[in-house]
Amino acid sequence: MTRIDFYSNAESKLQFACQLVAKAVREQLPVLVYAPDRNTARSFDKMLWTYQAIGFVPHCLASDALSAETPVVIAFDDSEAAHHRVILNLHLDSPPAFSRFERLVEIVGVDDDDRQRARGRFRFYRDRGYEIHHHDLTKSTP
Repeated sequence: MTRIDFYSNAESKLQFACQLVAKAVREQLPVLVYAPDRNTARSFDKMLWTYQAIGFVPHCLASDALSAETPVVIAFDDSEAAHHRVILNLHLDSPPAFSRFERLVEIVGVDDDDRQRARGRFRFYRDRGYEIHHHDLTKSTP
């Protein structure tokens, strides 16, 4: 069954997503980043290019020919998954096929609207019996 991790109180969801993705790459875990739309996918792609002054997070968009060989794939349609290890959700709703993945990562920002949407996703997963882990970013680091 899919393990679900919620990281709450992220000042910048995309910046924190970069941090988590870089950590996953260091641990040799492939990640599918599920973005809500093409613009967010491209913004996140650009952020990963400049995330670390030294070092590189290998990534590409799902439409890229090298996506099957790239550790981090950014998509706005989760049916484009080249693997089923980790999915990082940047969408306001649950990814439709998240249960295919070993792990789902949810990032919750500090604004009330984002928190409300995250609570709905949390209830959705909990009511279906998924193992959920919560990480408050004001108290810890990833």
